[in-house]
Amino acid sequence: MKETITRALSGLLYITILLTSLLNEHAAIVVFFVFGIICLVEFNRLIQLKSFVPYIIFTILYFIFGYWQTIMKSTEGLREATSILHVITIFVQLLLIKDLFSEKVIPLFESKRFILTTFYLSSAFVFLILIANYKNEFTPKLLLGSFILVWVNDTFAYLIGRQFGKQKLFPRISPKKTVEGFLGGLLFACIASYFITTFTETLSFNNWLILAVIVSVIGTVGDLIESKFKRQANVKDSGVIMPGHGGMLDRFDSIIFAAPFIYLFLTIIQYVS
Repeated sequence: MKETITRALSGLLYITILLTSLLNEHAAIVVFFVFGIICLVEFNRLIQLKSFVPYIIFTILYFIFGYWQTIMKSTEGLREATSILHVITIFVQLLLIKDLFSEKVIPLFESKRFILTTFYLSSAFVFLILIANYKNEFTPKLLLGSFILVWVNDTFAYLIGRQFGKQKLFPRISPKKTVEGFLGGLLFACIASYFITTFTETLSFNNWLILAVIVSVIGTVGDLIESKFKRQANVKDSGVIMPGHGGMLDRFDSIIFAAPFIYLFLTIIQYVS
């Protein structure tokens, strides 16, 4: 009972901080920067990287893109810089997906560790801020909707998997995940997309429905990849900052992997609309 209460209070505090930060653009940038630093500390511990360089790179990347208009006094060059970062980030993510399915362990030679801290984690937080600044205008409901899809998917994947799960999804990496749980999470995320459309009045239902599929599928892959890093490090959680939940990276593993793909979809519909 005590553990349940601790877990509930810890989760409530996290969600309250996140939701409150979305009321103001600068608050969101600062809060997600703090979240990103915590995730980076936890990730560096998982991959055994003892260097201050990733924190410098993260800070530079994050605030350049977060305050591009303020620094440059215009949006000129932002699209090109974002496109370059986007292509490299997705390329690195595809390599991680390949490692997930084809390698017993994810290779972690020295240069790859720096590549991962930059283009797996740091750039993901850049894209979270860029999602919130869709069309160069602060649109926090888009980011909030994305988080809600992740939360709904994770919650119902757990509940349905626990109740009805029989077929293991990826037993070598995450023995508790089941195909039934994955499909249940996907179904309820798609249902949630209708309510997100209604209450946020941002994108069309079809667009939110596609985002639900992207978040559920890509987010689950991101969760599995983080689980593989933890298994290699021989730890259960990425950290202990959230009692009952583990580390901050455990809460962000799905959304940070999905963020570049969410931004890619938003970019596509912006061009075709």
